[in-house]
Amino acid sequence: MSNTPQYRRVLLKCSGEALLGNQQYGIDVETVTRIAADIKEAHDMGVEVCVVVGGGNIFRGVSGTAQGMDRSSADYMGMMATVMNALALQNAIEQQGMDSRVLSAIPMSAVCEPYIRRRAERHLEKGRVVIFAAGTGNPYFTTDTAAALRAAEMKCNALLKGTNVDGVYDKDPQKHEDAKRYETLSHLEVLAQDLKVMDAAAISLARENAIPILVFSIQEEGSFARVLKKEGCFTEVI
Repeated sequence: MSNTPQYRRVLLKCSGEALLGNQQYGIDVETVTRIAADIKEAHDMGVEVCVVVGGGNIFRGVSGTAQGMDRSSADYMGMMATVMNALALQNAIEQQGMDSRVLSAIPMSAVCEPYIRRRAERHLEKGRVVIFAAGTGNPYFTTDTAAALRAAEMKCNALLKGTNVDGVYDKDPQKHEDAKRYETLSHLEVLAQDLKVMDAAAISLARENAIPILVFSIQEEGSFARVLKKEGCFTEVI
């Protein structure tokens, strides 16, 4: 494949679990630094990068609900966790020598900027890495849905979902040795087969706005830049 990136502006969805490293809980600084280095590699190729980060390494709204918490309260706690992750990622990105801004859907003026679409676009145009925190700012919506929403609002050419596996499989490859990886899928196939790529709201949003979703393993160093050049292992949802 070519050495040039296939996209001008992309959104990277990074799960909270991806920041765990080998830990059971919290933020692994080494892992965050590696992800920041991957973002720099993409940035150096001339790609405008924005990021949505999950909060599952600190608190998951759905697990709080399972333990008897009110769903809205649990989801808001999950959103707060994403802000902590976003600040950690911002720090790592800036240590790589890039400018970065955290924009939160829940205003927290002491630590980051409020999310304003046109301001976010301006930051991207100026070559800054923009990290969107606090999901959509609403309970009952996942950070996957926030990623699809922000990708649409920012007019991104692609949404890249960095996970712990190198694509979409017909069943969990960590539990089933005979799991098959898909090269390409359509948004409709993902919905019809209930494949756990992202939740249905996120897939529908991406489909309506013709945004391809590329699912790859963020655990492999340099994988983000390789996928942008259409190299390496990934599944494309188009």
